[in-house]
Amino acid sequence: MRYEVRIDDVAADDLFAIYRYAAVKDSPAKAAILLAHIEKVMSSLEDTPARGNCPPELRRWGILDFREVFFKPFRIIYEISGGTVFIHAVLDGRRNCEELLQQRLLGA
Repeated sequence: MRYEVRIDDVAADDLFAIYRYAAVKDSPAKAAILLAHIEKVMSSLEDTPARGNCPPELRRWGILDFREVFFKPFRIIYEISGGTVFIHAVLDGRRNCEELLQQRLLGA
């Protein structure tokens, strides 16, 4: 089964922030390459979305609805619903993401 991959507005904002930061710190060309790699990982979820692991922060709270895959150091947080993969966040894994995940995914 092939899944549809959708990126929500917040994750799209994450991607723009990653691009902007990389473009300023390095170059727009390298930022575009970085985004292309991240987008390739996201697109690969069309075929095998269940391969991702539950984020450990969420697992500790007993929430197993979300999964993550990586393009290190970035964490791509998503949810599978029916035939659709919803990407909710693209986060820098070097940051403490626990509070951010709680705010974004649980509305806390």
